[in-house]
Amino acid sequence: MPRTGDTAPDFTAPLATGDVESITLSERLEEGGPLVLAFFPGAFTGVCTAEMCTFEDRLAAFEDLQAAVYGVSVDSPFALNAFREENDLSFDLISDFEKELIDEYDVRMDFEELGVYGVAKRSVFVVDGDGEITYAWVSDDAGVEPDYDEVEQAVEAAI
Repeated sequence: MPRTGDTAPDFTAPLATGDVESITLSERLEEGGPLVLAFFPGAFTGVCTAEMCTFEDRLAAFEDLQAAVYGVSVDSPFALNAFREENDLSFDLISDFEKELIDEYDVRMDFEELGVYGVAKRSVFVVDGDGEITYAWVSDDAGVEPDYDEVEQAVEAAI
């Protein structure tokens, strides 16, 4: 699993922006950082909706720090666009439909009792402008949200 101090694994993936575009981490970092990558198990679920809406509610604080927030899940970009619209999210969502990012960031989990396999563990990575992971939080409990104040402090420290 990538840890604090490691170089963030680079990737190219579909980006739900209201349309469907593409994002390459290394290219995005050329525009400046830090970036918050907030992995979540699935759109349209209770805790995931609460988490993404909380990031939306706190977005101004991240923008004041010149940071960009991205939600990341294995949902299709089309489902993520519907999720964005339903919840009035103004930040973009990365579709890991091929499940490459959850493997690269080592945050894959299964809900065997539900028959759901290969979703993201709820986790947050802060990546500075040089591509270094400056904060990593991963939960094995999908019902636990990150400490948003801690994430904001990590972003501030990454500047």
